[in-house]
Amino acid sequence: MNVLLWVVYPYLAIAIMVGGLIWRYRYDKFGWTTRSSQLYESAVLRWGSPMFHFGILMVLIGHVGGLLVPKSWTEAVGITEHTYHLMAVFIGTVAGFCTLIGMAILIARRRLTGPVFAATTKNDKAMYAVLAAVIVIGLWSTLRANVVGDGYDYRETISPWFRSLFYLSPDPEIMAGVPVGFQIHIVSAFALFAFWPFTRLVHAFSAPVGYLTRPYVPYRSRDTRPGLRPARPGWEGPPTAPSAQHKPRRTRR
Repeated sequence: MNVLLWVVYPYLAIAIMVGGLIWRYRYDKFGWTTRSSQLYESAVLRWGSPMFHFGILMVLIGHVGGLLVPKSWTEAVGITEHTYHLMAVFIGTVAGFCTLIGMAILIARRRLTGPVFAATTKNDKAMYAVLAAVIVIGLWSTLRANVVGDGYDYRETISPWFRSLFYLSPDPEIMAGVPVGFQIHIVSAFALFAFWPFTRLVHAFSAPVGYLTRPYVPYRSRDTRPGLRPARPGWEGPPTAPSAQHKPRRTRR
Protein backbone atom coordinates (compact mmCIF):
# COMPACT_ATOMS: atom_id res chain seq x y z
CA MET A 1 0.00 0.00 0.00
CA ASN A 2 2.85 2.42 0.76
CA VAL A 3 4.40 1.82 -2.66
CA LEU A 4 1.03 2.32 -4.33
CA LEU A 5 0.23 5.57 -2.49
CA TRP A 6 3.65 7.19 -2.34
CA VAL A 7 5.35 5.94 -5.53
CA VAL A 8 2.88 4.80 -8.18
CA TYR A 9 0.08 7.26 -7.46
CA PRO A 10 2.19 10.47 -7.49
CA TYR A 11 3.92 9.56 -10.76
CA LEU A 12 0.59 8.60 -12.32
CA ALA A 13 -0.95 11.93 -11.30
CA ILE A 14 2.04 13.88 -12.64
CA ALA A 15 1.94 11.95 -15.93
CA ILE A 16 -1.79 12.68 -16.35
CA MET A 17 -1.17 16.33 -15.57
CA VAL A 18 1.66 16.76 -18.07
CA GLY A 19 -0.11 14.73 -20.76
CA GLY A 20 -3.34 16.61 -20.18
CA LEU A 21 -1.63 19.98 -20.53
CA ILE A 22 0.00 18.91 -23.81
CA TRP A 23 -3.28 17.53 -25.16
CA ARG A 24 -5.22 20.60 -24.09
CA TYR A 25 -2.70 22.94 -25.70
CA ARG A 26 -2.66 21.05 -28.99
CA TYR A 27 -6.34 20.27 -29.43
CA ASP A 28 -8.23 22.79 -27.30
CA LYS A 29 -6.40 26.10 -27.50
CA PHE A 30 -9.64 28.08 -27.70
CA GLY A 31 -10.86 26.35 -24.55
CA TRP A 32 -7.70 27.32 -22.65
CA THR A 33 -9.45 30.08 -20.76
CA THR A 34 -11.02 30.94 -17.42
CA ARG A 35 -14.45 31.37 -19.03
CA SER A 36 -14.77 34.65 -17.16
CA SER A 37 -18.19 35.59 -15.84
CA GLN A 38 -17.34 39.22 -15.10
CA LEU A 39 -19.86 40.43 -17.67
CA TYR A 40 -22.67 38.82 -15.67
CA GLU A 41 -21.65 40.19 -12.26
CA SER A 42 -18.67 42.22 -11.08
CA ALA A 43 -19.48 43.71 -7.65
CA VAL A 44 -19.02 40.50 -5.63
CA LEU A 45 -16.27 39.28 -7.97
CA ARG A 46 -14.27 42.39 -7.12
CA TRP A 47 -14.01 41.15 -3.53
CA GLY A 48 -13.79 37.39 -3.89
CA SER A 49 -11.35 37.06 -6.78
CA PRO A 50 -8.45 39.16 -5.37
CA MET A 51 -8.75 37.50 -1.97
CA PHE A 52 -8.75 34.01 -3.47
CA HIS A 53 -5.85 34.66 -5.84
CA PHE A 54 -3.75 36.39 -3.18
CA GLY A 55 -4.32 33.53 -0.76
CA ILE A 56 -3.60 30.78 -3.27
CA LEU A 57 -0.44 32.55 -4.42
CA MET A 58 0.86 32.80 -0.86
CA VAL A 59 -0.04 29.16 -0.23
CA LEU A 60 1.84 28.15 -3.36
CA ILE A 61 4.93 30.14 -2.38
CA GLY A 62 4.85 28.62 1.10
CA HIS A 63 4.56 25.08 -0.25
CA VAL A 64 7.38 25.60 -2.74
CA GLY A 65 9.64 27.00 -0.03
CA GLY A 66 8.75 24.33 2.51
CA LEU A 67 8.91 21.33 0.20
CA LEU A 68 11.75 22.20 -2.16
CA VAL A 69 14.12 24.19 0.10
CA PRO A 70 16.00 21.82 2.43
CA LYS A 71 16.01 22.47 6.15
CA SER A 72 19.80 22.82 6.20
CA TRP A 73 19.66 25.73 3.73
CA THR A 74 17.43 27.91 5.92
CA GLU A 75 19.52 27.11 8.99
CA ALA A 76 22.68 28.02 7.06
CA VAL A 77 21.39 31.58 6.50
CA GLY A 78 20.54 32.01 10.18
CA ILE A 79 16.84 31.05 10.24
CA THR A 80 16.29 28.67 13.13
CA GLU A 81 13.75 25.91 12.99
CA HIS A 82 11.61 27.61 15.65
CA THR A 83 11.56 30.90 13.73
CA TYR A 84 10.78 29.17 10.44
CA HIS A 85 8.04 27.14 12.10
CA LEU A 86 6.34 30.22 13.55
CA MET A 87 6.53 32.09 10.25
CA ALA A 88 5.26 29.13 8.25
CA VAL A 89 2.33 28.45 10.57
CA PHE A 90 1.27 32.09 10.86
CA ILE A 91 1.62 33.05 7.19
CA GLY A 92 0.27 29.71 6.02
CA THR A 93 -2.80 29.98 8.25
CA VAL A 94 -3.57 33.53 7.13
CA ALA A 95 -3.09 32.59 3.47
CA GLY A 96 -5.23 29.48 3.90
CA PHE A 97 -8.11 31.42 5.43
CA CYS A 98 -7.86 34.10 2.71
CA THR A 99 -8.06 31.39 0.08
CA LEU A 100 -10.96 29.67 1.81
CA ILE A 101 -12.96 32.88 2.36
CA GLY A 102 -12.31 34.07 -1.20
CA MET A 103 -13.41 30.74 -2.63
CA ALA A 104 -16.53 30.75 -0.44
CA ILE A 105 -17.43 34.19 -1.83
CA LEU A 106 -16.89 32.98 -5.40
CA ILE A 107 -18.96 29.84 -4.86
CA ALA A 108 -21.80 31.83 -3.25
CA ARG A 109 -21.69 34.31 -6.13
CA ARG A 110 -21.81 31.50 -8.65
CA ARG A 111 -24.77 29.87 -6.93
CA LEU A 112 -26.83 32.98 -6.14
CA THR A 113 -26.30 34.92 -9.39
CA GLY A 114 -28.61 33.49 -12.03
CA PRO A 115 -26.57 34.07 -15.21
CA VAL A 116 -23.36 32.95 -13.50
CA PHE A 117 -25.00 29.79 -12.19
CA ALA A 118 -26.43 29.07 -15.64
CA ALA A 119 -22.91 29.24 -17.09
CA THR A 120 -21.55 26.82 -14.44
CA THR A 121 -20.83 23.33 -15.79
CA LYS A 122 -20.57 20.00 -13.97
CA ASN A 123 -16.83 20.20 -14.51
CA ASP A 124 -16.75 23.52 -12.61
CA LYS A 125 -18.68 22.02 -9.70
CA ALA A 126 -16.33 19.05 -9.48
CA MET A 127 -13.32 21.36 -9.65
CA TYR A 128 -14.64 23.50 -6.80
CA ALA A 129 -15.31 20.38 -4.70
CA VAL A 130 -11.81 18.96 -5.17
CA LEU A 131 -10.12 22.34 -4.64
CA ALA A 132 -12.14 23.02 -1.50
CA ALA A 133 -11.30 19.57 -0.14
CA VAL A 134 -7.56 20.16 -0.64
CA ILE A 135 -7.66 23.57 1.06
CA VAL A 136 -9.88 22.52 3.98
CA ILE A 137 -7.92 19.33 4.72
CA GLY A 138 -4.59 21.15 4.53
CA LEU A 139 -5.77 23.98 6.79
CA TRP A 140 -7.35 21.58 9.26
CA SER A 141 -4.21 19.41 9.41
CA THR A 142 -1.97 22.42 9.99
CA LEU A 143 -4.12 23.85 12.79
CA ARG A 144 -4.61 20.46 14.40
CA ALA A 145 -0.90 19.64 14.42
CA ASN A 146 0.55 23.04 15.30
CA VAL A 147 -2.12 24.81 17.31
CA VAL A 148 -4.00 22.06 19.09
CA GLY A 149 -1.16 19.53 19.10
CA ASP A 150 2.53 19.72 19.90
CA GLY A 151 3.57 20.66 16.37
CA TYR A 152 4.81 18.66 13.44
CA ASP A 153 7.96 19.29 11.38
CA TYR A 154 6.98 18.16 7.89
CA ARG A 155 10.38 19.17 6.53
CA GLU A 156 11.89 16.04 8.07
CA THR A 157 9.48 13.62 6.37
CA ILE A 158 7.23 15.04 3.65
CA SER A 159 9.80 17.40 2.14
CA PRO A 160 12.55 14.76 1.62
CA TRP A 161 9.98 12.37 0.16
CA PHE A 162 8.63 15.03 -2.21
CA ARG A 163 12.11 15.96 -3.44
CA SER A 164 12.94 12.30 -3.92
CA LEU A 165 10.17 12.08 -6.53
CA PHE A 166 12.24 14.35 -8.77
CA TYR A 167 15.36 12.28 -8.10
CA LEU A 168 13.42 9.21 -9.32
CA SER A 169 14.24 7.43 -6.06
CA PRO A 170 11.21 7.88 -3.78
CA ASP A 171 11.27 6.25 -0.36
CA PRO A 172 7.70 5.29 0.61
CA GLU A 173 8.74 4.27 4.11
CA ILE A 174 9.31 7.93 5.01
CA MET A 175 5.62 8.62 4.62
CA ALA A 176 4.54 5.75 6.88
CA GLY A 177 4.84 7.85 10.05
CA VAL A 178 3.22 11.03 8.66
CA PRO A 179 -0.05 12.00 10.39
CA VAL A 180 -3.17 10.84 8.61
CA GLY A 181 -4.42 14.38 8.01
CA PHE A 182 -1.29 15.30 6.04
CA GLN A 183 -1.47 12.02 4.13
CA ILE A 184 -5.05 12.74 3.05
CA HIS A 185 -4.03 16.28 2.11
CA ILE A 186 -1.22 14.96 -0.13
CA VAL A 187 -3.45 12.36 -1.79
CA SER A 188 -6.16 14.93 -2.52
CA ALA A 189 -3.55 17.41 -3.82
CA PHE A 190 -2.25 14.91 -6.37
CA ALA A 191 -5.84 14.18 -7.40
CA LEU A 192 -6.22 17.92 -8.03
CA PHE A 193 -3.02 17.92 -10.11
CA ALA A 194 -4.38 15.12 -12.30
CA PHE A 195 -7.71 16.93 -12.70
CA TRP A 196 -6.10 20.34 -13.28
CA PRO A 197 -5.57 20.32 -17.09
CA PHE A 198 -9.21 19.48 -17.77
CA THR A 199 -10.68 22.39 -15.80
CA ARG A 200 -10.68 26.18 -15.98
CA LEU A 201 -7.68 26.10 -13.61
CA VAL A 202 -5.54 25.48 -16.69
CA HIS A 203 -5.25 29.25 -17.10
CA ALA A 204 -2.72 29.22 -14.24
CA PHE A 205 -0.17 27.90 -16.75
CA SER A 206 -0.73 30.86 -19.07
CA ALA A 207 1.53 33.88 -19.24
CA PRO A 208 1.30 36.85 -21.64
CA VAL A 209 4.78 36.23 -23.03
CA GLY A 210 3.66 37.01 -26.58
CA TYR A 211 2.78 40.58 -25.60
CA LEU A 212 6.48 41.34 -25.24
CA THR A 213 7.17 40.75 -28.94
CA ARG A 214 3.82 41.38 -30.64
CA PRO A 215 3.71 44.43 -32.96
CA TYR A 216 1.86 47.57 -32.06
CA VAL A 217 -1.76 47.82 -33.16
CA PRO A 218 -2.30 51.11 -35.04
CA TYR A 219 -5.56 52.94 -34.41
CA ARG A 220 -6.73 55.53 -36.93
CA SER A 221 -9.69 57.83 -36.50
CA ARG A 222 -11.94 58.78 -39.39
CA ASP A 223 -11.32 62.34 -40.55
CA THR A 224 -14.57 64.31 -40.58
CA ARG A 225 -13.29 67.30 -42.57
CA PRO A 226 -15.40 67.89 -45.71
CA GLY A 227 -13.99 67.13 -49.09
CA LEU A 228 -11.65 64.34 -48.02
CA ARG A 229 -14.20 61.56 -48.19
CA PRO A 230 -17.41 61.38 -50.26
CA ALA A 231 -20.56 61.38 -48.16
CA ARG A 232 -22.62 58.23 -48.25
CA PRO A 233 -26.41 58.05 -48.17
CA GLY A 234 -27.88 56.80 -44.95
CA TRP A 235 -30.98 56.85 -42.85
CA GLU A 236 -30.60 60.48 -41.89
CA GLY A 237 -31.24 63.10 -44.58
CA PRO A 238 -31.30 62.79 -48.36
CA PRO A 239 -28.22 61.60 -50.16
CA THR A 240 -25.75 64.32 -50.96
CA ALA A 241 -24.54 65.07 -54.42
CA PRO A 242 -21.37 63.26 -55.45
CA SER A 243 -18.21 65.29 -55.33
CA ALA A 244 -16.38 66.43 -58.41
CA GLN A 245 -13.89 63.65 -58.08
CA HIS A 246 -16.60 61.00 -58.14
CA LYS A 247 -18.88 62.24 -60.99
CA PRO A 248 -19.95 59.52 -63.36
CA ARG A 249 -17.67 59.32 -66.34
CA ARG A 250 -19.28 59.59 -69.79
CA THR A 251 -18.08 57.24 -72.42
CA ARG A 252 -19.03 56.80 -76.03
CA ARG A 253 -20.60 53.65 -77.22
